[in-house]
Amino acid sequence: MLKFCNRAIPHLVLASLLLSPLALVGCAAHAGYRVYDPDDGTYHYWRDGEVRYYNQWEHETHRHHQDFRKRSPDEQKQYWQWRQTHGDHNQNNNGHDHDQNH
Repeated sequence: MLKFCNRAIPHLVLASLLLSPLALVGCAAHAGYRVYDPDDGTYHYWRDGEVRYYNQWEHETHRHHQDFRKRSPDEQKQYWQWRQTHGDHNQNNNGHDHDQNH
């Protein structure tokens, strides 16, 4: 049994090293990112919940799906104006980051 464990340890270490980047990518995708809202001068955290509202905005405004970060500044502004009147945007600060220095 000890002989098996000594041979298995390097394989387990190698496997963990190869799989760890996949775990980090999954965590990063779940964490989201910050986007700037020029109308109210704040940053918003773009997380899974925001995607639902963004998809609704695309549908209601008859737009093809496109990553928010690739939209023009004008379209991003239109989204934030729409978002001000939909959902829980104004409740509990909804993930705002009022640190405007970033």
